[in-house]
Amino acid sequence: MKMNNFIKKLKQQPRHGGVPSNLLAAVGAANQASRTPVAATPAPAAAGIAGAAAAAASQQVQQLAQQLANQMVAEMQQSQVLARNGRVFTKFDTVNDVVSNQIEVVTAGVWSDGIASLTTYFTSSTQTNTQRTYYVDVAQKDPAATGSAVQFSLAFGHALGSGSDSQGQLNDAASKAIYSQYRQLLLNPNDTRFTTAGSGSTDYVYVVNFKRDRIKERLDAGNWELPLVAITSRATNATGSVVTGSGVIKLIDDSSVSTGTLADSGKVYNIVSGSISTGIYNSATPTYYGLSYPDHGVLVLDGKMLDQQLGFATNTGSSSEGNNHFVLFHSISGSSFFTDPQTSDPYGFQARNSEKVTSTHYFVRIKNAEYNFSNNPSYVTGSVGQIAETTFVGDPKTYITTVGLYNDTQELLAVAKLSKPLLKSFQREALIRVKLDF
Repeated sequence: MKMNNFIKKLKQQPRHGGVPSNLLAAVGAANQASRTPVAATPAPAAAGIAGAAAAAASQQVQQLAQQLANQMVAEMQQSQVLARNGRVFTKFDTVNDVVSNQIEVVTAGVWSDGIASLTTYFTSSTQTNTQRTYYVDVAQKDPAATGSAVQFSLAFGHALGSGSDSQGQLNDAASKAIYSQYRQLLLNPNDTRFTTAGSGSTDYVYVVNFKRDRIKERLDAGNWELPLVAITSRATNATGSVVTGSGVIKLIDDSSVSTGTLADSGKVYNIVSGSISTGIYNSATPTYYGLSYPDHGVLVLDGKMLDQQLGFATNTGSSSEGNNHFVLFHSISGSSFFTDPQTSDPYGFQARNSEKVTSTHYFVRIKNAEYNFSNNPSYVTGSVGQIAETTFVGDPKTYITTVGLYNDTQELLAVAKLSKPLLKSFQREALIRVKLDF
């Protein structure tokens, strides 16, 4: 604090109570002199005596105020030292120590076990035959193996119900139900057909639906790659024989060159041939294979394009049980038997998720005089609490391992663990950043 300002404030306060005896004597003498009639003494002499007494009184008041101020400052500094040495809590400066609402986009692999490229595919044995006419779940391991989990599902949809047996179902074939479901989920209310840049309005589509909990907020646009191998022959019902060929193509979205379109279901990108590493194949005139809906984790593949480019030979017969989605399963799983010349590894299904994480950063600032003692019982010894380690006497040391965050009523809300103990002493200060994600 500025001492002169403090003294001025003291002098401006009304005077109450007694003053020092010597001041009383001086003032009393001045008053007595003013009351005694002395005809020979001129008036200016009496005024001079009174002025000298007032100056002396003012000087003594200033000296006393200076002493009091020095004492207050010393006591304040001493209390601060004691508070720092024995401090258990430190309040955050909300302006300088807390930074809130920090948003960052975090991506991670979609598949279980930290697999970057999925090359093994197993259909679920727990699905009933009726369920398998609608969709098939795909796991990364044999369903009987420990850790086996569904990664994504495959389905086939036809606007008119073709490619599915509709007998006994009031013409509500499985393929029609699938097409209607994804139409309502992904298309605008007035749209009745999926429309792709490859074939225009299409009556039938193949669907890759990522397991919802794997994509978190959304599928990371530009960070997925789906390999498909050509089909040389298939049975009418694809749960039977499906023979794959040797030509493999890789599908990606066109987010690297397009901002996509915004529909009621969120962002929509075209699916084209290409790879994550090299981008779109023949970007001037790409081949379009469908639509990507990253906010829903859904890839809609144009059935007409798969027939033309990969020989899927989709069964679109009326009331004919085609189970066409099993053709897509064989196309994906069959690609892993071939080597990708770009990587010299088997072709694999790659995908990453994406989410926005809101964080608050707490900066814990530990001054050199703070937190140099521990309340751990092993830190002291004896009945009077002497420091157990003699080398710590006069030069105490601690090791910080944990930071606790408390509310105003000293309730523990969060705990942050350091990767390794941090040495703290009078010669060391520390700055620890605690990050809370929401």
